[in-house]
Amino acid sequence: MHDLSRPDGPKIIAVANQKGGVGKTTTTINLAAALVERGMRVLVVDLDPQGNASTGLGIERSDRTQTSYDLLVDDAAPEEVIHSTDFDGLSIIPATVDLSSADIELVSNEKRSFLLHDALRQTAMDAFGWDYILVDCPPSLNLLTVNAMVAAHSVLVPLQSEFFALEGLSQLMLTIREVRQTANPQLRIEGIVLTMFDRRNNLSQQVEADARDNLGDLVFETKIPRNVRVSEAPSYALPVLSYDPNSLGAQAYRELAGELMVKDNKISA
Repeated sequence: MHDLSRPDGPKIIAVANQKGGVGKTTTTINLAAALVERGMRVLVVDLDPQGNASTGLGIERSDRTQTSYDLLVDDAAPEEVIHSTDFDGLSIIPATVDLSSADIELVSNEKRSFLLHDALRQTAMDAFGWDYILVDCPPSLNLLTVNAMVAAHSVLVPLQSEFFALEGLSQLMLTIREVRQTANPQLRIEGIVLTMFDRRNNLSQQVEADARDNLGDLVFETKIPRNVRVSEAPSYALPVLSYDPNSLGAQAYRELAGELMVKDNKISA
């Protein structure tokens, strides 16, 4: 039964695709920045041992003393692992390569799939007042990704607009279905967002047509273009919305944030 004495918690979205190089971390960082630009308070959880979301939001490796590894493995308190960023309203739980051993270390823990769920949905999180929590998953369907799906309300899937893009999607959908059946019956697909889209390229157009034919309304209207400014921004530890606010990439992520907020009834269409 819903606890009426507790505030409604943040919406938790796992950003997942087991294929690497599809724009998953880029989407996490820039969607978070676009939501913050619209007045939302957002927490990014870096669950990828590569730690690219942490780097992209300006968290130096030397400053990552308490990370998502400590949250999962050592049951660290939220205030110990949450780092502020240079962007007001945007915080992050960073990651280091330590996370790569979490699968092995947690295998004997009977609650191993629920560790992130319990960490993000504990009452201690209420005080932070997040509107959204975006979890940047590793590029595999391992225990870390399962933890993200068990913790999340929904899964956002970046889909690269290239050949074979839809091939790996069936395995991801199967994993989502399994998590829904065994651990998180409320989990749903937030949507598919087409990334690295080149409107001049027939292949991009074909991938979009195939995605919409197969997945219908699950595909966001917004398409993230292949844009050099989006690619450059992480090397300056900035979201593209700060690096080049007027670029096509920045505008696209603003539109994606708008679509998401309309779906969540946070703004009107």
